Amino acid sequence: MGVLIAFLVIVVVVCGAIFWRMHVRSGQRVVIGNRTKSKMEPYLFILPVFVLLLVMFGYPLINSFIMAFQDYKLTGSGKAAFNGIENFKKLFDDTDTFMIVKNTLIYVLISVAGQFLLGMVLAMALKKQFRGRGLYQSIVFLPWAFSGFVIGLMFRWSFNGEYGVVNDILLNLGIIKEAIAWLGTPGVSLAVIIMAMIWMGIPFFAIMILAALQSIPADVYEAADVDGCGAIRKYFQITLPYIKPTIITTILLRTIWIFNSFDLVVIITNGGPANTSQTLPAYMYSKAFGTYDFGFAAAIGVLLMVVLGIFAVIFLRATNYNKAGDF
Repeated sequence: MGVLIAFLVIVVVVCGAIFWRMHVRSGQRVVIGNRTKSKMEPYLFILPVFVLLLVMFGYPLINSFIMAFQDYKLTGSGKAAFNGIENFKKLFDDTDTFMIVKNTLIYVLISVAGQFLLGMVLAMALKKQFRGRGLYQSIVFLPWAFSGFVIGLMFRWSFNGEYGVVNDILLNLGIIKEAIAWLGTPGVSLAVIIMAMIWMGIPFFAIMILAALQSIPADVYEAADVDGCGAIRKYFQITLPYIKPTIITTILLRTIWIFNSFDLVVIITNGGPANTSQTLPAYMYSKAFGTYDFGFAAAIGVLLMVVLGIFAVIFLRATNYNKAGDF
């Protein structure tokens, strides 16, 4: 309760500062009348959304940060008590932590790379006009309309070792001689989750890259044809530089989304067998709603937030995003 009151006080102070900023600029009071109204309008429009974001996201974020330093268990008999960095020590002392971190990196890197490459190929193919292009687009973009829960169930049923359709097809084709326990074999179970994530995320890259490709002026390619540029040279010297801002943004966003996603892992394998397909977000979910250790789960969440924040800064600087698209 004290945290909520303190947060509401912060919200009031921030809103008051914004309101004061609307009336006073550079030590001079703004003239009352139509001029004041015109200056206040933009702030008044964004103020409700700003307050809503602070209440809906700011308070849970602050509360989660506080819980990360508490012994906060719903199964405990007493109130949450401050325990310093014990939750973080518990995380790094866990024998499965290194394997889970490795699984997370493999999961994110392969998924993002697969989605980007296949999405780029799909966008390049859809850029040209051909018969049935609209119908083909609606079909290939369909996975983006499905929820992670539905896609997780589809892959869980398809790769079931006993009655899954994948084993049935491979057996009928003679590719395998006996059924494979896809979801019960270490290493293979993680590969199934990666395939599901790649299949789900291809349309996102395809839509974004296709929009960027269609924004490239046609006269640039015409000038390149006059100069005798081949297809490969045009791709690397015209296409890629023009769509570089879109590529950087989509890769960054998709990396953060995949890193934070846990639905496919929980639904398809639930981290099994023996945490060999577990990822950090899924591990956090299992600790929060499996063992009700919210303090430990909050510590994982804070660690994820810090890692992703550092990654975003390094990625944007390494890719020179502020200079992308300059010619």
